[in-house]
Amino acid sequence: QVQLVESGGGLVQPGGSLRLSCAASGSIVSVSAMGWYRQSPGKERELVAITTRAVDANPTTDIADSVRGRFTISRDTPKNSVYLQMNRLKPEDTAVYYCCGKVAHRGSWPSTEDYWGQGTQVAVSS
Repeated sequence: QVQLVESGGGLVQPGGSLRLSCAASGSIVSVSAMGWYRQSPGKERELVAITTRAVDANPTTDIADSVRGRFTISRDTPKNSVYLQMNRLKPEDTAVYYCCGKVAHRGSWPSTEDYWGQGTQVAVSS
């Protein structure tokens, strides 16, 4: 069993900052890509940022144009954790933010399966 648990959401004024955290736990062998998606009411879930491991052959980081320059994704691979530092927040950043990870666990290794957190609400409003 694998779980991803997010924390760090909340209400912030425009121009403010928040830091989201996500930790994966369970019978994990390895976690390759980890990242963040978000979903606003009436909209589809969209990619915010995702990153592979630094030890991978060709580590990559993808970040949405709408948040580039304001949001930073980082990982702590030994802790199976990923973080999203969000600066200069705008009202349009308001959404439920979901952590995701491609996890190889004891029941799937060497294949990976996609896991999602329960989501954390971010609200940007004055």
